[in-house]
Amino acid sequence: ANRMPTGDGGAVATLRDRTELEQLGRELDSTRGLIDALRAQDHEHANRMHTLLGLLELEMYDDAMEFVGEVVGDHRATAEQVAERIRDPLLAALLVGKATVAAERGVALWVSEHTRLPDRLVDPRGLVTVVGNLVDNALDAVAGTPHARVEVELRTEGRTVVLGVRDTGPGVPEGQRELIFTEGWSTKKPPAHGKRGIGLSLVRRLAERQGGSATVGPAAGGGAEFTVVLPEALAERELVPAAPEEPAEAAVAEEEAR
Repeated sequence: ANRMPTGDGGAVATLRDRTELEQLGRELDSTRGLIDALRAQDHEHANRMHTLLGLLELEMYDDAMEFVGEVVGDHRATAEQVAERIRDPLLAALLVGKATVAAERGVALWVSEHTRLPDRLVDPRGLVTVVGNLVDNALDAVAGTPHARVEVELRTEGRTVVLGVRDTGPGVPEGQRELIFTEGWSTKKPPAHGKRGIGLSLVRRLAERQGGSATVGPAAGGGAEFTVVLPEALAERELVPAAPEEPAEAAVAEEEAR
């Protein structure tokens, strides 16, 4: 909104709707996250192909077959585990891609065994933005630390979705747990082409817009745990109408009743 004075002592106020701009920004963030995941997958795939080529050139055929089996099995196990617990295809694809990004950075990314998310999200792209930003933040926090690990948990309480992202990093000091959600605030040096401190502020803004919340606290065993609560994030279940009773069966039932 802005306000411009007029020559007669009055003023003209102009209000602009930013809804579409916000939506485009969210879609761009989601797309960037998926692009990063695909880039990491491409890099990892190239490394595996080089390894396989080397084994074949050394005529180590049994080792090559074992290597291919391990690679396919690990990737399939991760994808099946995520797909089994997260039914939304967009969010499941994001987490599978993020697991590859994490592996490239030497971080173990886990989906909690308590995770259960049905395919009834009202705004799947919004949740992808929230999850993507929190996972990226956690990966940055644990980068270079020993036994680095990030765990994601998505559970439902009625129509409410509760997201938790835990990491084994240094944690967030108590005096900064509200400050980190301020736009533009960051402990890192801003890049030359833009600014930092956008991801967490966007997460809180999206959560509060849906009547929810975004908070951070200490994780069990050290590190930080981000919690996002999104009320009414799931659509209501569709009631399947009862099949009409067949005329013949109805006649038989009526006859037996007599």
